[in-house]
Amino acid sequence: MERVSISLDDDLLVKFDAYMNRKGYGNRSEAIRDLLRERLERDQEKQGGAVHSVGCLSYVYNHHQRELARRLTESQHDHHSYVLSTLHVHLDHENCLEVVVLNGETANLRSFAETTIAETGVRHGKLHLIGTEMVQSQHKHGHSKTGHSHAKPLT
Repeated sequence: MERVSISLDDDLLVKFDAYMNRKGYGNRSEAIRDLLRERLERDQEKQGGAVHSVGCLSYVYNHHQRELARRLTESQHDHHSYVLSTLHVHLDHENCLEVVVLNGETANLRSFAETTIAETGVRHGKLHLIGTEMVQSQHKHGHSKTGHSHAKPLT
């Protein structure tokens, strides 16, 4: 890790320290690193985004909506290559929250999310993606005799 010095005017530093305290950061360095990561991810998105991403799709839906739960489940099965896991929470007698953890080509993840959110009866849908690069690992686990890929965050 390299050490970098920056200069901030007094008013900006007071506002930054207040932000840092509100968010619970223990030091300025970690707060600045997180802000830089966020800004770099936003810039990368404007430049066309990462080819590969990990992320989560969250949405609330009415489970009484005709055939909706079945359609959502079938869609996840149809896209099993990038749906890693699903968390299902019963909010009340009508509404459920689902969180779907995703890993794959960014365009495919966006398409899956848009199709899911557009289903009649789905509300409050949000997709959060983190750009990654696929890194070939030479580390061999007990279940694998060869190396394998990992999704490493870009920032």
